[in-house]
Amino acid sequence: MTAHRTQFVPSRRHVIAFASALSASAVLPAHAASTMPTRKIPKTGEALPVIGLGSSKAVSQIGTDGPGALTEVLRTLAAHGGKVIDTWPRNPENDAKFGQIINTPELRSRLFITSKIDRVGKDEGIAQFREAQKAYDRKTLDLMQIFSLTDLATHWPTLRAIKDAGEARYIGATVSEDKLHDQLEAFLRKESPDFVQTNYSITERKSEAKILPLVQEKGVAIMINRPFMNGAYFSKLQGKPLPAWASEFDCKTWAEFSLKYILAHPAVTCVLTETADAKHMAENAMTASGRLPDAAQRKRMAAYIDEVL
Repeated sequence: MTAHRTQFVPSRRHVIAFASALSASAVLPAHAASTMPTRKIPKTGEALPVIGLGSSKAVSQIGTDGPGALTEVLRTLAAHGGKVIDTWPRNPENDAKFGQIINTPELRSRLFITSKIDRVGKDEGIAQFREAQKAYDRKTLDLMQIFSLTDLATHWPTLRAIKDAGEARYIGATVSEDKLHDQLEAFLRKESPDFVQTNYSITERKSEAKILPLVQEKGVAIMINRPFMNGAYFSKLQGKPLPAWASEFDCKTWAEFSLKYILAHPAVTCVLTETADAKHMAENAMTASGRLPDAAQRKRMAAYIDEVL
């Protein structure tokens, strides 16, 4: 799938908003510290904080909403010890604004930046990677991925070459739909990526059958997308009562209910939450610090969701 591209011409309002955001974010809060739990990337042992930002919507809104909201979201994530930012190029104007945000002095060295190829054809894939390098002002990206297995046979050799050249620290592939799980499984059995990414939540549990056990077996890190079904999760549960027994593992909201369910699986490396609200980012980040459900509690959680939905 190719991202829709539109031209963004910054208005005086956007320029002022960006300047204000940078001024407000000149220094991270004094209490900022790496307090978020981490998990190791199997191939290297590098520690990665368990909550990140899946920024597709948040980044794409810079053109219309200005950079202020996303700047505060990233500052909040970093203040809680988070660092993973998952995105990919869209259009030069929008990506330049994103690049300015992630390269402010207080954020540049704190973030783990990922990007993706979502175009067909070898030359198109290489061009998209070069666009990401330019927009994000990074010769080496932390993680480069193939979006939704797009033109996988063409792009995988490209990613291996990019990694061999030192222009990507890690490489992998993503899916966000159950229908692609069989193809992702086949890819995992044939190749040895550093990372894969898949949809997984308390309401989308297909990954538990094959993908999560396979990444454990193969020693592959896994990032989780759609922990809230791109927001549909909250609509489905509107008016439904959170069970009282959720307090047994420090769960107070439906957002925590899904995040804690995901994080309790030992195969999971990082969960990508998507928000343009700094308060929600803080709540997501803090979810990782409390107790997580055990196997029996996770089974009860799944049964409860199946009952109320």
